[in-house]
Amino acid sequence: MEGIVEGDGSGAGRYTLRPTRLSNEDILFCIDVGPESMVEHKVAMSPNRRPSTRLDSIKQAILVFINAKLTINPENRFAFASLGKSASWLRKEFSSEVESAFAAFRVLSATSSSSNADLTSLFRVAAHEAKKSRAQNRLLRVILIYCRSSIRPHHQWPVNQKLFTLDVVYLHDKPGPDNCPQEVYNSLVDAVEHVSEYEGYTLETGQLLARILFRYMCMLLSHPQQRCPQDQLDIPKPLGKKLPAADSMTTDDSITVSGKSEVQNIRN
Repeated sequence: MEGIVEGDGSGAGRYTLRPTRLSNEDILFCIDVGPESMVEHKVAMSPNRRPSTRLDSIKQAILVFINAKLTINPENRFAFASLGKSASWLRKEFSSEVESAFAAFRVLSATSSSSNADLTSLFRVAAHEAKKSRAQNRLLRVILIYCRSSIRPHHQWPVNQKLFTLDVVYLHDKPGPDNCPQEVYNSLVDAVEHVSEYEGYTLETGQLLARILFRYMCMLLSHPQQRCPQDQLDIPKPLGKKLPAADSMTTDDSITVSGKSEVQNIRN
C-alpha cells in the first residue's frame, strides 16, 4: 500500500495512506509436527490437567487467531497443512468455518523422528493456491509454525517468484551443545525474505510460555497490505507505572519486540 507525505514547507510532514480496498485473505497454516512440537510447557496446564505441549498451545492459538480474523472480516478463509520432512495437506479446502480447524486438528499428530525440513513442497503448494486466490481477487498468506532447534529448514525456490506472503513463528529450545536455534532462525528469516510478496514477519521465542505464542498470533492479525517493516514494529507498547511528569521514564517491566535482522541474537 503506497503512502504520501504532506508538508507545510517547514520540513515537517504527515504520512498518510492512499485509500485502497484490502484483499480478502486465504491463510494457509503449516504446523511443524516434529518431535519438538511435543515439548511440555513448564507452567501452562490444559483444561484436563495434563501437561500442555507446544502442539496443544499451537492449536489453541490458531483457534484464537481464526475467531479474531473472522470478526475482522468474515470473508477470510483458512486451510491447514503439516510439516514433517516435507509439507502435506491436513485440510485442503479453504473455509471460513471454524469447524474446518477442528477437522484439521483431529488428524494432526506429531512424528517420532524427523531429520529433515524441506519447505520446497510448501512453497510449491502455496504458489499454486496463490494463483487461484488471485483469480478471485484474494490474497494468499502462509503462516508457518516451526519448532525445531537443531534442524535448519531448506528450500529450492526461484528468487524472482513472489506470489504469497510468508509469516513464521519459531518456538525453540534454549541454545546448547546439541541445538543451533540462531542458525535455524537465520534460515527462517532468509526464507521469508526470499519468497514473501508483502512484508513477512519472523517471530521467535525460547520460553515455554503459551502467552508469548498468543501474543505473536495477535501481531500476525495485521493485514500484509497494511504492514510496516518488522524492524519498525513498536507493538506491544511498553507497559509502565504512572509516574509524576517530572520523573516519567520507562520502567524495568517494559516489554520490547525485537526486529527480524539477522544480527539479532537469540537469548530466550
